[in-house]
Amino acid sequence: MRIETFGKDVEVTPALKEYVETKLQRLGKHFDQHCEVRVTLSLQKNEHHVDASANLPGQTLHAEAGGQTMYAAIDLLADKLDRLVIKHKEKHLPHASHALRDNG
Repeated sequence: MRIETFGKDVEVTPALKEYVETKLQRLGKHFDQHCEVRVTLSLQKNEHHVDASANLPGQTLHAEAGGQTMYAAIDLLADKLDRLVIKHKEKHLPHASHALRDNG
């Protein structure tokens, strides 16, 4: 899994970059195939904002989050992306009920 972190009017410190990578690594456990995530950190008015696009095989998922601190926004974003990836994965897997009917 490749994670690219960019700043828009925000300096991406090594600590922020490491935090983003640590939080988003859990997305990789959902897929055997390679995926890329592009994260943009920014300030919008008085709120820290994080925007991410995850390029998965066959689809691109997008999520964004805001918070009082950049770390809080990254936490929210990681949770949102995790839910989106799980939802995407469930849509593309055969349902257990179909397998039971086919076998019985």
